[in-house]
This record gives sequence, structure tokens and C-alpha cells, in this order.
Amino acid sequence: MKYKIPIKSLNNSRIAWSPRKVLASLMLLLIPAISHAASASYESMEAFQASAEYAAFVIDNLWILLAAAMVFIMHLGFATVESGFTQGKNSINVIYKNVFILCTGILTYGVIGFQLMYPGDFNGFLGLGGLGIGFDAADPVGMLTPAYGEQMTIYSDFIFQAMFAATAATIVSGCVTGRVKLSAFMIFGALLVAFCYPITGSWVWGGGWLDNMGFYDFAGSTLVHGVGGAAGLACVIILGPRMGKYIKGKTQTIPGHSVPLATVGVFLLWFGWFGFNGGSVLSANPAEVSYVFVTTAIAAAAGALAAMFTARIALKKLDASMALNGILAGLVGITAGADVIAPLMAGVVGAIAGIIVVGAILMFDKLKIDDPVGAISVHGVCGIWGTLAVALFSPAATIGVQLLGILAIFGTTFLFSLGVFGAIKAVMGVRVSEDYEKRGLDLSEHGVGAYPNFAMIDSSFESAKSEAT
Repeated sequence: MKYKIPIKSLNNSRIAWSPRKVLASLMLLLIPAISHAASASYESMEAFQASAEYAAFVIDNLWILLAAAMVFIMHLGFATVESGFTQGKNSINVIYKNVFILCTGILTYGVIGFQLMYPGDFNGFLGLGGLGIGFDAADPVGMLTPAYGEQMTIYSDFIFQAMFAATAATIVSGCVTGRVKLSAFMIFGALLVAFCYPITGSWVWGGGWLDNMGFYDFAGSTLVHGVGGAAGLACVIILGPRMGKYIKGKTQTIPGHSVPLATVGVFLLWFGWFGFNGGSVLSANPAEVSYVFVTTAIAAAAGALAAMFTARIALKKLDASMALNGILAGLVGITAGADVIAPLMAGVVGAIAGIIVVGAILMFDKLKIDDPVGAISVHGVCGIWGTLAVALFSPAATIGVQLLGILAIFGTTFLFSLGVFGAIKAVMGVRVSEDYEKRGLDLSEHGVGAYPNFAMIDSSFESAKSEAT
């Protein structure tokens, strides 16, 4: 489970409260208190099921499972976004990487990551509670009752967190699309999910040293999205840009093969984000969950509109891909403070994220850091902004502690990724050959193309590239 921090969102909203509303809200807020009041261990499951708190526990636990399923759907969203924003000749490769990361993430998180991230009593920096998902030998029934904590069973807790774990490496997949060796990416992704993500996560959600200092990241602007962005940046620096991306000092547009497919992916992600953020309440408390849904939706909408206007000014055109990335930027931006930032201020956070993402994508192009889907900008840069926004728009944290947490988590992830990906490069190489890249990774690495008209899609880009040179 995530290390629970009391929700402060209702105290920070600008809603006008009447005595009637205050009474109703107090009754809603008593729901988790009531379920915690009887959290003693039970001698048997039959005794727990006969208790007064069983019904509330079932509802809370069911919501966590539904939220896990919604986050699971986000992985379909990532696959379609990455595929749509890149060339058609690499679509199968993108899908293959996403399938691998999700499946590997679940298994590695089950074997080591879950216990590494939530070790119980440890020194605040690194701990390991054991290997695998199991029961506390002293209280096996407790693992399936509120005695375990946060209104869920150990299994519901695990599956919800496992969906998060795979997300970080999925972000990296988009950054390196079109030129990375599949085997190199698979090794790196597995190691990132197994070790780097749970270790940095334990510093906050596992009750570690950053949590003790007051660092606040409700659902993972830094702990999930920032980790993916930092890892992606390190990999892209080592990997280098795609062929033809930067010619004679000028940035060339390599268009994605299907903006409609990317659009489907973005809306799947937006849908799943209600589970990503809403599930992070860690109960079905109606006041808290509905509040998080509202701030999440407002930030996403504001991010899209801000990115539309910013792109129109900066690029002199109505860029659909920037609008889609604006939605994701707003979502990433509000994720750290969805429970503590007032709804109207969530719109400000999302709008600033929408502006930032356009500027960041253009900045990375000027630096010749080739990110085909804009994932470093969306998840990395906007993850930083969202984490800082907690201190700027709520009393949940201070700016100094938020900065320290960002530096610690981004820095650790970036150095880990440089070291691991650099070692993989030295041993087996990380980039496909020029022939493979030109032909496309679908045919080169998988032996099959995604579309019958794949050659036509490829040749249209080659013609445009020839005209540019």
C-alpha cells in the first residue's frame, strides 16, 4: 500500500460551506474512521465476515480492484499512443515492448519489487521485507482484513501497485522508439521495474526518508512519471536521435502514422487516470474520491486548451498532437496534488503544464534530444512541475522539501539508467543497424509488418526527407 497521508483537499477548497454541508461532510469523513476503529486481528475469516465492518471493507476493497483495472487499461493507452505517434513500420515493435513491460512488471514486482518498496520497519533508505507475495505467518487472517491496513487485502494492494510499477518503464518505451534493440530495451526495462522504481518509491510511499521529511506526491508525478521521464532521458542521450531527425542543424518532422490511433490512446489514458488518481485515495471514501476525480478532469481539460493556444502561437498551426500531449501534461501535473489542490487551482496547474509541455518538446528538439512521442516532456518535465505545484497551491509541503525529493529521485533514476543502459551498450549494443532502422523494426526484428501499405508510409517519409536535403 502507499504510505497513507491524511487527505487535506476539503480544507483547501473554496467551496462555501453551510452547516448542513458541514454535517454531511463530517459524516462522510467518518466512514474511514469507523472502518479503522475495528481493525484488530480476527481469529478467522468467518469472524471477520460476521463483523460490523465487513461491508465497508468489501466496498473499499472493490474500489481498489476497479481502480487497478482502470490503470491496467492505461497500458493499452500507452501502446496506442506510442504506436500512433511513431512511424507505421515500427508499430508491432512498440506493441511488443508494451506487452513485455506489463507482463514483466507484474512478475518482477511480485517477486521482489513489492517487498522492496514496502518493507515495513527499515532504516529509511533501503529495506527488504522478503521475496514474493505471502502472508504474515503470525497473522495470516490479518493480511485479508483491515488489520493489514488501508481497507484492502494484501492481494488488492499488490495488484494496484503492480499496475503503477509497469508504467515507469512503459514511458521509456516511447522515448526510444524506432532505433533501440529490442533485447537491450527488455533487459533495461526489467531492471528498472525490479530495482530502481521500488527503491525510490520506498523513500516516500514506503515510509522512507523523504516521507519523514514531508515530501508529498499523492499518486506519482515524480515517483512514477518522473522516474519514467528521467530514465527515458538517460536512454535517449546514450541512444542518439533517429536517422534523418536532425539534418544540417535543422529539426525534421518525422510524422506519426496515425493521429486517430494516438487519440484513442490518450482518451484511454484519461479514463484510466481516474483510477490512477482516484484509487490512490486507498479507500472508497465518497468525498475524497469524487474530489480527486474533479481535480483530475479539470487539470486535463485545462492542459489541452493551454497546449492548443501555445502551439498556435509558437508553431503557427493547430497541432492535434500538441493538444493530445496537453491532456497528458495536465494529468501528470495534477497527479502529485490531486487530493490537496483546490479544483480551480487544478485548472491553473493543468494549464501551466500544457504550456510547459509545448515549450519542453521544442526545447529538446533544439538540444537534439530525439523523443518521438514527447514522453520526456510530458512525464519528466511536467512531473517536476506537478510536484512543485503541491507546495505552490496547497499547504501539504514546502518548496524546499519538494525540490529535494525531485533532485533525489530524478538524480538517482537518471544515474541508474545511465549506468545500466551504458553497461548494456558496452556489452551488446543498444541501437539497431542503419539498415534495420531504415527498413523498420517490425520487419527487421519481428519479420512482419503491421499494415499492408507499410511500404507506402515509409516511402512517403523518405521522399519528404530527400526534399529536405
